[in-house]
Amino acid sequence: MDRGRCTAQHDDTNGYSVTDHPAADNYRDARTRRTILFSGRVQGVGFRYTTCNVARTLPVAGYVRNLADGRVETVVEGPPDEIDRLVRRLRDTFGASIRDVHETASPATGEFRGFEIRF
Repeated sequence: MDRGRCTAQHDDTNGYSVTDHPAADNYRDARTRRTILFSGRVQGVGFRYTTCNVARTLPVAGYVRNLADGRVETVVEGPPDEIDRLVRRLRDTFGASIRDVHETASPATGEFRGFEIRF
């Protein structure tokens, strides 16, 4: 599977992984994992690149990808308040283009380093 690093709009030197973000020490024991499904007009509008760019400014890690049914899936691990911040910023950016957001929480696995776009 190909993987992207937000290269279209963001260079790797400005992003942080969940472990090397300056605030990471404050959150080491408070991580969770969320699978977030966005529906609406979320494909073909820069949603994945924006998600990746926003996520890379926060102490979170994971990936974003388009689904065949027209939704966008984001799997993200990090502090719950930072994941909430990511979702808020996406809602603020895309507004009415997002029809619905479905979130499922589970324990963090620590499998991600950084944030990427998956194709």
